[in-house]
Amino acid sequence: MKIQSSVLVHLGFGKYVRSDRVTAVIPIEEERGPGRRTFVHIDGEPDPIVASRAEDTIVRDLVQEPREITQARQQQEILQDLLADLSNVNVTVRRISRDEGGLDLERLERRIRQILEA
Repeated sequence: MKIQSSVLVHLGFGKYVRSDRVTAVIPIEEERGPGRRTFVHIDGEPDPIVASRAEDTIVRDLVQEPREITQARQQQEILQDLLADLSNVNVTVRRISRDEGGLDLERLERRIRQILEA
């Protein structure tokens, strides 16, 4: 598991902490109840923050990739698949798609390669 850097993690009741500052997440065992579920230790702070969310929920949020990163990875995979499929299109179909349909597959391949190399 990898902690995502500089992502705000919700601890409950309006409390947030940067994910890369969390050093420990410990369930509260004594006097646990509403508003008192987990001790969250923060780098540089002597006392833990009392979180109202359960430890497993906080840990899940700490290691979960932000949606933008997940979407970017999925988009990159789609472009790689498309590039692989385009390489199988023969010259005749390329010419017909360009001349009759206005779809220049070679230009599309070049643009995809530029994006994937960047």
